[in-house]
Amino acid sequence: MNSTPTTRPHHGADAPDTGPGGSAADRPAADSHSVIQVRGARENNLANVSLDLPKRRLTVFTGVSGSGKSSLVFGTIAAESQRLINETYTAFIQSFMPSLGRPDVDALHNLSAAIVVDQERMGANSRSTVGTATDASTMLRIVFSRLGTPHIGTSSAFSFNSAEGMCPACEGLGQISKIDIDQLVDRERSLREGAITAPNFAVDSWYWQVMAGSGFYDPDKKLKDFTEQEWQDFLHKPATKVRTGSLNTTYEGLITKIQRLYLAKDPESLQPHLRAFVERAVVFTDCPDCGGTRLSPAALSSTVNGLNIAQCSAMQISDLARFLRTVEDPSVAPLLANLRALLDSLVEIGLGYLSLDRGSGTLSGGEAQRVKMVRHLGSSLTDVTYVFDEPTTGLHPHDIRRMNDLLLRLRDKGNTVLVVEHKPEVIEIADHVVDLGPGAGTAGGRICYAGDVAGLRASGTLTGRHLEHRARLRETVRTPRGTLPVRGADRHNLRRVDVDIPLGVLTAVTGVAGSGKSTLIHGYVAGRDGVVVADQSPIRGSRRSNPATYTGLLNVIRTQFAKANGVRPALFSANSEGACPRCNGIGLVYTDLAMMAGVASVCEECEGRRFTAEVLRHTLRGRNISEVLAMPVAEAHDFFPDGQAHAILGRLNDVGLGYLRLGQPLNTLSGGERQRLKLAIHMAEKAAIYVLDEPTTGLHMADVDQLLALLDRLVDDGNTVIAIEHHLAVMAHADWIVDLGPGAGHDGGQVVYTGTPADLVAHGDTLTARHLREYVGADG
Repeated sequence: MNSTPTTRPHHGADAPDTGPGGSAADRPAADSHSVIQVRGARENNLANVSLDLPKRRLTVFTGVSGSGKSSLVFGTIAAESQRLINETYTAFIQSFMPSLGRPDVDALHNLSAAIVVDQERMGANSRSTVGTATDASTMLRIVFSRLGTPHIGTSSAFSFNSAEGMCPACEGLGQISKIDIDQLVDRERSLREGAITAPNFAVDSWYWQVMAGSGFYDPDKKLKDFTEQEWQDFLHKPATKVRTGSLNTTYEGLITKIQRLYLAKDPESLQPHLRAFVERAVVFTDCPDCGGTRLSPAALSSTVNGLNIAQCSAMQISDLARFLRTVEDPSVAPLLANLRALLDSLVEIGLGYLSLDRGSGTLSGGEAQRVKMVRHLGSSLTDVTYVFDEPTTGLHPHDIRRMNDLLLRLRDKGNTVLVVEHKPEVIEIADHVVDLGPGAGTAGGRICYAGDVAGLRASGTLTGRHLEHRARLRETVRTPRGTLPVRGADRHNLRRVDVDIPLGVLTAVTGVAGSGKSTLIHGYVAGRDGVVVADQSPIRGSRRSNPATYTGLLNVIRTQFAKANGVRPALFSANSEGACPRCNGIGLVYTDLAMMAGVASVCEECEGRRFTAEVLRHTLRGRNISEVLAMPVAEAHDFFPDGQAHAILGRLNDVGLGYLRLGQPLNTLSGGERQRLKLAIHMAEKAAIYVLDEPTTGLHMADVDQLLALLDRLVDDGNTVIAIEHHLAVMAHADWIVDLGPGAGHDGGQVVYTGTPADLVAHGDTLTARHLREYVGADG
């Protein structure tokens, strides 16, 4: 059945204010339970959207970046489903759960439990691995506890996260940290001369006073002249009660204190200058006792078919799956079958090159999403709504077909699958398509089309028109003006790779996920002089950070406001003098409801505008500072017709971010938007070599053409552009291709082709060649 939901107009003025539950008259008829009904959705830029979505079908949401796809799928449907589930818990339990606001929608009917499978990284917890995240390690430990010889105990004896299974030397971390003392102190000075160079130990600071007044050594004595005992007390003395002046306090040796203050904490939680200090002062090496395996000698002594559990965990998953087929025992037969099925799913989804001991924090956003997806494939739950955010991110066209099979399997188990996606290959398999637009930001937020794929193709919408669009191979490629040589590259799975990357052209680095592309470019090109990397990693900053602050645009705007009104620039900062005193310039007031979930409400004093009434009386060409920060980039570009502000906004427009509001919090940006924001900043630097990591992430097919024009402009201005990319349009448009493979993991790590795209299409026999040949062949 290919259900075609209708898009109904919603008359907001006549609608009763019933909240998401709706009134009795507003409730759906009993025969409409086969669809999720959305009525009057206004989250972010959604323009009072009403539509029906078929349940137990695969629906793909399309539209340009910023058209409202995520606001509808994640911000409205998934958010309300999760909020309603949370409301079933007691107030006490809810107090420990994240506060979920009610989405701005009149009514939502027939929701099922929503599971969001997004691209958020899985956290950098050093004890979390691919094995622990998928439960594969748990199953493997049980197999070893039953079949391992010699028998050493229960499954916890094989866990590096349990006291009995972890290596006692490194406590299950696999690494030990060694502190470079010369990064902490200057031995040529005394304490009074500022011998301690570590942060927060400056002369006369509290920490310094405790140490200098401890009596364990002379603060006027140079460190190099300390006796062995003084040196020991200075660096390593455990917590000891001392009297400093008239106060009783606790003394700790310098290294003891630094380990407690900085090293025992998650590095991500530290302030940037402290994080930089830790990275400088601490050297991590594999634990000599366990060889980095994290496990106790007993756990390492027990084997199954000649291998211990650490060797199994370090194996490529595709190899481990093969090894486990040689293990047979009736006592663990059902468990082995489940473990093999899980590993086969990881291979099928294109992650066979990972190992179970790979730290989950090292996975890319796309890899993390696919690992989460595998967890749900084996679930016994049905009639669940699965929500995916661009599941093809990081996937070669060869792997996209496998991803499609998995999406269809989830649907065929009786689930509703909602996918936000731009790739035509995924749109093609949809039972139902919802196309939002027609533009981005305030120009979007409307349903342009809802129906099947054939109807989309004939609809005349931007997505419909681009569904068959193909970038052509270049008729003439640019001539390189030199090369950037890489020699003997052997990190991770690279096999002593020698390759010359041409300068002054657009190069696409291709290959299946795990073939070694990122290792080659980030490991051997990034970091060289003149190389600028724009990637999708999170942008550090608080909820006060936005495109205006990040690009330096706010400083220019504040100066213009100050000059026009004859006042201080600080008045126009929501982080300084001009901030509303009630909400401290955030625009929201957070209320702690004790055992109930906290609530964020719009500040009544400034009505969410963040500034004091006095500041808002000052205007620039008829607009106050709050109104300017609410402008999309494209509108602000016209509002500031010249000067530095116009130039910065022009670059943001060029990278396809014209729909972003100047004051939009950075933590609401997708990975692709973050990368393009970084690229806009770097474009001002006149770099020689730009490295871009999947720059098409999050881009509609129409936006990809704009990106290709931008990359052309960068190259024509004398720069080199190296794009790690899977999008066939970028490959076809490139001057040069470096293709890695032939497979992933230890089946990859080799350069299987270098040359022009035309030559690859004409003579290549790699996976990339086959897909590119098929792609450009559609041009006729």
